[in-house]
Amino acid sequence: MPTHPARALLHLLAPYRQRVIIAAIALVLAAGAMLAVGQGLRTVIDKGFSAGDPAWLDRSLAAMFGVIVLLAVATYLRFYNVSWLGERVTADIRRRVFDHLLSLPPAWFEAGRTGEVISRLTSDTTQIENVVGSSLSIALRNALLLVGGLVMLFTTSIKLTLLTLAGVPLVVTPIVVFGRKVRRLARESQDRVAELGNRIDETIHEIRIVQAYGHEDADRQDFGRRVEDSFATARQRVASRAKLVAAVLLLVFGAIAFILWVGGHDVLAGRLSAGELSAFVFYAAIVAGSIGALSEVWGELQRAAGATERLMEILATAPAIQAPANPRPFPMPARGAIAIDGVRFHYPSRPDTPALDNFSLAVQPGETVALVGPSGSGKSTVFQLLLRFYDPETGQLAIDGVPLAEADPLALRRHIALVSQEAVIFAASVADNVRYARPEASFDEVQAACRAAFADEFIAGLPQGYDTDLGERGVRLSGGQRQRIAIARAILANRPVLLLDEATSALDAESERMVQQALDGLMRQRTTVVIAHRLATVQKADRIVVMDGGRIVQQGSHADLIAADGLYARLARLQFVA
Repeated sequence: MPTHPARALLHLLAPYRQRVIIAAIALVLAAGAMLAVGQGLRTVIDKGFSAGDPAWLDRSLAAMFGVIVLLAVATYLRFYNVSWLGERVTADIRRRVFDHLLSLPPAWFEAGRTGEVISRLTSDTTQIENVVGSSLSIALRNALLLVGGLVMLFTTSIKLTLLTLAGVPLVVTPIVVFGRKVRRLARESQDRVAELGNRIDETIHEIRIVQAYGHEDADRQDFGRRVEDSFATARQRVASRAKLVAAVLLLVFGAIAFILWVGGHDVLAGRLSAGELSAFVFYAAIVAGSIGALSEVWGELQRAAGATERLMEILATAPAIQAPANPRPFPMPARGAIAIDGVRFHYPSRPDTPALDNFSLAVQPGETVALVGPSGSGKSTVFQLLLRFYDPETGQLAIDGVPLAEADPLALRRHIALVSQEAVIFAASVADNVRYARPEASFDEVQAACRAAFADEFIAGLPQGYDTDLGERGVRLSGGQRQRIAIARAILANRPVLLLDEATSALDAESERMVQQALDGLMRQRTTVVIAHRLATVQKADRIVVMDGGRIVQQGSHADLIAADGLYARLARLQFVA
């Protein structure tokens, strides 16, 4: 999609050419009808009033009424179709940006701010909607009236028109000068709004911490300061626009007063008829009104151009992880064999410290492997690379013999089920949360997955059972209940590879027992990689891999590693003694 605002807008309007053509025809007809009213006025005064011909006056007024009806119909068609285009283009942009956001890797969101993205999807698209559905149409209509009015002025009186045009540079100069300032301030204003959105999003999501630490007053002051900064920028933008409109109106209508003075003397001297002067004043008013409207709309257009640029920045961001032109399919049935060979990887935000350094690991189908080690040893990075949220700098990862770089990321992720340490629950019903893994799953399948996750009992006690809305982030459930919903989701997914990011570490003893039972059922006959922070939970693993500094320093069974008296034994002593 083009990145220049004007070209981007044309690209968005292209699928709706028919609507654009209808709106354009209606626009031209409305402008033509408006200009024809001036000629009707001239005829009524010169041949109706001045000549004293009642029949001519009747015919002229009837013709003028017909023109006004045409103007009304054309204006309706223009307004309806242009407003439709504004709504349609806005909906298309929102869908396109959201679709593109889902293709970007987590790293992009870690570098950006959620509130800013939300602002771009809401307030920026609203700016574009206002322009396409209103301001652009007004600008085009007034541009046509300006050109048509100038033509009619020349045909009415060349002398007065030349005097009028002599004042044009006085009008154009403030439009150019203030217009540039308005565009810059519009961009700054939108950035300030985005900052506010991010601050609100962050504070509301972490409201428990805010209130637990009594940080309300500090947050109020910080938010108030940001609001005032946003207001100050908006005030500068509004002041610039107000100066622009006031300057243009003063200059334009001052010029009309001067023309009336000159034209009035020409009428008295017999060089111009009263009808011609009336028509000239009518067209001069149209030209002046058009210039005034264009100067006012110009600020809106500049503001929308800034909003469009911000949205195009998102759409121009190419996903770092993309499917190859001819992706290799995974063999069916899937076995779940994992092979990691000589992988080296740095996070973009930490280029000096390797997260994984010459890391190699093979996991056999159906095997359970636990990754343990101190914080920052690279355990979570293994998961990030297996899910292909990043690609390694050197080395290779493969599942069932297919290198991940040669596979479609979507097909790869359909082989993996993830249960994270913090269970992710969406603001939807129980059934929809479980069905997230397989939207087409039947209710019976959802219920079976919940039974296997030992969640069916507490779900039956919810107000609407499986139809109960769980609220944002599952606030209506306990930690253990949220985790069992997440496990039910993974059971329903029924994928050959299971990644567990210490799914029981934040639970009480009773909840941990229930969740561990559910996990035991889930892990059966699946290749499982577990990140373990609490060593008591991994003693049953087929193999324990001890990591430090992005490398494997030990591996074996719990008993073997204790006997070896290395890093694992030291970690075990710290935990078990405690």
